[in-house]
Amino acid sequence: MRLRIPLGFAGLLPVLLLASHQPGALPAQADSVRARFDVRIPMRDGVELSADMWLPAQEGRYPAILTRTPYLKNESARHGQNYASRGYAVIVQDVRGRGDSDGEFSFFASDDRDGYDTVEWIAAQPWSNGKVGMTGSSYMATVQWLAAREQPPHLVCIAPHSPGGLWFGSRPYHGGAFVGSWALVWLNGVSGRTMQAANAAGLPWERIYQHRPLATMDEAMGRTMPMWKEWLRHDVFDAYWKQISLAPEDFAKIRIPVLLGTGWFDHLLSGVLSYWDGMSEQRPARNQHLVIGPWLHDPDRLKLGELEFPRDTAFENRMPQLAFFEHYLKGATPSFDFPRSRVYLTGSNTWIDLDDYPPRTAVSRRLYLHSGRRANSLSGDGTLSWTEPAEERPDSYTYDPKNPVPSFVGKMELGFEPTAYAGVDQRSIENRSDVLVYTGEVLAAPLSVVGRVAVTLYAASDARDTDFMTKIVDVYPDGRAVHLGPLPAGVIRARLRGGMHRAELLTPGKVERYQIEMSDIGHTFLTGHRIRLEISSSAYPYIFPNPNTGNPIATDTESRAARQTVHHSRQSPSHIELPIFPAP
Repeated sequence: MRLRIPLGFAGLLPVLLLASHQPGALPAQADSVRARFDVRIPMRDGVELSADMWLPAQEGRYPAILTRTPYLKNESARHGQNYASRGYAVIVQDVRGRGDSDGEFSFFASDDRDGYDTVEWIAAQPWSNGKVGMTGSSYMATVQWLAAREQPPHLVCIAPHSPGGLWFGSRPYHGGAFVGSWALVWLNGVSGRTMQAANAAGLPWERIYQHRPLATMDEAMGRTMPMWKEWLRHDVFDAYWKQISLAPEDFAKIRIPVLLGTGWFDHLLSGVLSYWDGMSEQRPARNQHLVIGPWLHDPDRLKLGELEFPRDTAFENRMPQLAFFEHYLKGATPSFDFPRSRVYLTGSNTWIDLDDYPPRTAVSRRLYLHSGRRANSLSGDGTLSWTEPAEERPDSYTYDPKNPVPSFVGKMELGFEPTAYAGVDQRSIENRSDVLVYTGEVLAAPLSVVGRVAVTLYAASDARDTDFMTKIVDVYPDGRAVHLGPLPAGVIRARLRGGMHRAELLTPGKVERYQIEMSDIGHTFLTGHRIRLEISSSAYPYIFPNPNTGNPIATDTESRAARQTVHHSRQSPSHIELPIFPAP
């Protein structure tokens, strides 16, 4: 079982440290590098972290590339050898409490200080020229931002791909709802000092996911995990999450070059772009670059459900990490010839270069929900149009936590299956009566959407708490309904509708305005296609079903069905906000 499947947040180290696969990278020669294993690096509190290093064979002072990983440094030989053969010192370090490193592992809590201390230790070594860059993906990308926040003097540049962030909009909470399936499997994988993922193969996930209360689901899986319980206790955006998040004043202090990469189908996309937004809002700079390709979190697939991409879109061909380091870290080239933003449009299958992202030329337009009160399922009468609604009666459905809408199509063989979301035909899900389906008219010309998609929903529930979920779909002329987002749905937990920092239960029957932040997309709806929006209240097991009781989620053992009502009228104009881009 490959780690990239159950962990989701990790991927394989050889894939994520990608420079060795890029065009122009030299094959490593056995006599061209020197290796040093289990090098002990002291932290400020006396804890020693372990690193493996690869140095060019010839004595000298070299720029250094650092990767800090919780996924064990022992898979990094090819990466280290290739960079060392190009004149870099390569350091791959087990983070605190993992692999050969001392201390206790925590979720990023010490990675800011440990990153700073490691960078400055490297700069003081006799084989270092004092310039340090960082690389890596997922967890290994997040630690780059945390280190940069501390401003180590010798950190020259970072190249984070798919960093986690936006902890209540991405992981381990999404829209305030706990992404328990991912959390359970990921935490199991990093329990102990070595990788534990293989022991999850063949577990009875359906039975485990039915266990209540959530607070002891880890024990039902077979392992007591303190961090699982800790995450459930911190069910609002409080100081626990703020300490590992970057604030505006942090972004204002980061002045180093950044090459940020992600994919439209990366389940951490929203978190990735929170870093880009933070930098852009504080200090737009030409030395900050963004690449968004047609990739998952683990970017080695060219076919996702009904979507298929040309070979030249492969990640190793499109992330210019080597050229980035050659200029900004080594100074071997006079410039880094790359646009500020380069993004791929699915549908039309084209790359576009932008002066900024989101593109300034994108125009926000609203697609409004309409129906004759029967938008339930694919056979209903729900429509979308650019025209605001008049006096229309609302649509209703019953959400039963004991019969939730599935978050994927097909069979889930592991506890967490991110590949089952992207590009998958949704018609089997759309046939359910607890899914509202709104479909636009057939397009007479291509329509490109590039940027952030949001849904404004006016809805009521007869419960004290519930969830609302939305999904954007490209309907093909033959009827296929292709899901465009990296996640099963956009989500809002009703008790957090006023902000992720505090909970407020619903007044049953009262119409509330819900702002559902969906993932960014870069997609062209082609001529003859239609735009579709789905609305439901569950996406199991991606989000464990909200029991609708209003009780604390971690300890609740009860559940009840909820009657949900979605309004689309002049007073309550539910709609999708689409950034329309005039792409060629």
